[in-house]
Amino acid sequence: MPKSKRQKLVSLTKVTKKNKEHKSALITELQENAEKWQYCWLFEVGNMRNAHLKTVRTLWKDSARLFLGRGTVMAKALGTMSEEEHRPGLSKLASQIKGQVGLMFTDTDPEEVIEWFKDFKRPDFARSGNIATRTVILPAGPVMQHHSDPPEPFPHNEEPQLRKLGLSTVMRRGVPTLEVAHKVCEKGKTLTAEQAQLLKLTGEKMVEFRVGLKARWDAASGEVVEIDEPVFKLVEGAAEGSGDGSRPEASEEDEMIE
Repeated sequence: MPKSKRQKLVSLTKVTKKNKEHKSALITELQENAEKWQYCWLFEVGNMRNAHLKTVRTLWKDSARLFLGRGTVMAKALGTMSEEEHRPGLSKLASQIKGQVGLMFTDTDPEEVIEWFKDFKRPDFARSGNIATRTVILPAGPVMQHHSDPPEPFPHNEEPQLRKLGLSTVMRRGVPTLEVAHKVCEKGKTLTAEQAQLLKLTGEKMVEFRVGLKARWDAASGEVVEIDEPVFKLVEGAAEGSGDGSRPEASEEDEMIE
């Protein structure tokens, strides 16, 4: 068979590398938003989940623009020194861009923004590396999955997976069953990958997706105001670490900067 006719293996996970032109376009877009909006907020994310971040974007799509991505690019767009800052005072905000943080441009009154993000939170499943917020013990008897209402036992074909995750199950009338209670995790201890997966399978949510506001830049005065609210102090590891090195997927639709 001719070489051109042979089947070729095509990777579906290949991502186009961001070049210099792409980064320059993103910097320009950030600077245009800095000129358009009254306020620029610096925020960080606890227990990053793309689905919840997209919810925030959707709820604010008519009154704000959000950017989350590589900090060096965002800082360069704002200007890291007073001689380079795009608008007066932005270098003070740029100097605080460290770690997994983002920028939100809006004209909404600051008090309204603060109150909205105080109330916004979404429970989610913990990941490997998170800290257990409570002790979870599965009682003796059929292993129940709580995703349904009311809870129902796991099907028989999932027993091998449950055993791989550390459960000593036996089959009783076609249902994976524990003969003795099993402690999944202990409060205050770091979760392993197996524990995190078992908590997810049994429907136990231990973490919260939150957006913590850190500082606000005001275009009118050029001042940067630090946000000192206890609710925005995200706990390192328990609130921020995912344990699996995951990052938001970059896409033009989400206005990610990578």
